[in-house]
Amino acid sequence: MGTITERRRKDGSTAYLAQISLTREGKIVFREAQTFDRRPAAAAWLKKREKELAKPGAVLAARKRDPTLGEVIQRYIDDSAHIGKTKGQVLRAIKTHDIAETRCADIGSADLVEYAGWLMERMQPQTVGNYLAHLGAVFAIARPAWQVALDPQSMSDAKRVAKRLGLISKSKGRDRRPTLDELDILLTHFASSRASRVDAIPMVEVVLFALFSTRRQAEITRIKWKDYDREGARTLVRDMKHPGEKVGNDVWCDLPDPAQRIIESRPRTADEVFPHNAESISASFTDACAILGIEDLHFHDLRHEGISRLFEMGWNIPHVAAVSGHRDWKSLKRYTHLRQSGDKYLGWKWLERFSGA
Repeated sequence: MGTITERRRKDGSTAYLAQISLTREGKIVFREAQTFDRRPAAAAWLKKREKELAKPGAVLAARKRDPTLGEVIQRYIDDSAHIGKTKGQVLRAIKTHDIAETRCADIGSADLVEYAGWLMERMQPQTVGNYLAHLGAVFAIARPAWQVALDPQSMSDAKRVAKRLGLISKSKGRDRRPTLDELDILLTHFASSRASRVDAIPMVEVVLFALFSTRRQAEITRIKWKDYDREGARTLVRDMKHPGEKVGNDVWCDLPDPAQRIIESRPRTADEVFPHNAESISASFTDACAILGIEDLHFHDLRHEGISRLFEMGWNIPHVAAVSGHRDWKSLKRYTHLRQSGDKYLGWKWLERFSGA
């Protein structure tokens, strides 16, 4: 009834997966698994669990305690102090699929690979990879947090198989950068909108600050005046995006001179330097690009442009990382091939007009 499978972890250590599968008339009616560092511990758990399940009504009771994947996903969403917009959308989408109706103890790597195949028929491998990555976050905490029988090893196995089959792949890095002409058109549009509506988001300042500070849109809206260190020319970026660590990941980042001068031009009318909604900023930027016929330009591309600018000015990786907030300098290497051509924004009319240059 029970089996023990030896598996090799990424770090080279050995794990022992103990599995129990109960069948009725050739159909699996109950499945449970636990991973252990030692084979004797796995064997002891199998012996103990098989004895418990042999009691009358034990299997039925265990199944009643075993929630569906959809229920666990919803609990993850409800219990998370902060969940990104994209992750939330992906997890809610997964809840609409048949796999969400499956009991957690019944979900194995084969089920996840099958789901990845279904996704592959509808989206790119990079997106499929993102779906499994976000679902993997649920698998990672379900057992230790809620005693739910989701096996993280099943997810790891599924990702490895899906990668071999070409169902998932890493996202391709974007290299889209706005031209000075595109920025001029955008900023002229935003300046005109601001002139006709005083309550409009000051998108000119927001765009300029995003460009010269290399900050993401959500990070910009979280910066408070108390987080701004004028003398040190830096600001505390709260909850900076980072794999596996976002909430509470507060990082001091240097402010290049143009970015600091943009902050200095802002009125102190609220606790935040830019007291606006991040999604509204994104929507305003996207709508403006559509109206002006600027294709395939995202707000996040301003960060890419800002980092590229620093390298073109001859800054080294540690100096740039102090601004961008990158912990892993390897992720900055893709910018270092750029030709160092100085600062193309030197004397730029928009910088002079709005930052007191």
